[in-house]
Amino acid sequence: MARGIFLKIQRALDLLDPRMAILELAKGKLTTDPANHSGEGIFFASKMVDVFDIRSRRLHFMHDDGKADWLIERPADAPGTLVLMRLSNDSARIQKDVFDQFAAPDEFTFAKTVVPVRLAQHEGECLVSRSQAKRLTLRFDRFQAVVLDFEGVHQIGQAFADEVFRVFQIAHPSTELVPVHMTLAVEQMVKRAQSG
Repeated sequence: MARGIFLKIQRALDLLDPRMAILELAKGKLTTDPANHSGEGIFFASKMVDVFDIRSRRLHFMHDDGKADWLIERPADAPGTLVLMRLSNDSARIQKDVFDQFAAPDEFTFAKTVVPVRLAQHEGECLVSRSQAKRLTLRFDRFQAVVLDFEGVHQIGQAFADEVFRVFQIAHPSTELVPVHMTLAVEQMVKRAQSG
């Protein structure tokens, strides 16, 4: 049976769970074959269309432009990988504008990413531990700016916030972390960690 993209990424990065592969894929700059791929294709393809949907085995990841990214677990285990993309015939999206959203000013590099933090929550778990934070921040150091989208995350724990917003930031001062869409509880925990 074909193993599919998420299992391939899980094995290549030695991740504990194939759902973590979806989080890594959403960050961008991920390749299991650096000699032949930059790791930017899936990321930018998902941003160029209205809806990007990738399904492999029991996992289904969907990026819907302007809405939150979703991870769905399906009951059926389908082999291989299926990618679906939808683009309106009258779309006003311009390729250069999409690339510019993720480039450093006056540079032609993939310098910024947007990470849907909700993808780090599995089966409704709360984000409370340092190990969860370390999984979230894996590969953040490859970017100049990381926008952490907390849409759908209602609260985080002190250790999680401290690991992301103090420990990681001290170790990687050249990577700017920009939290957005925070609830009051999340914002308070982030501010506490940043002031520590």
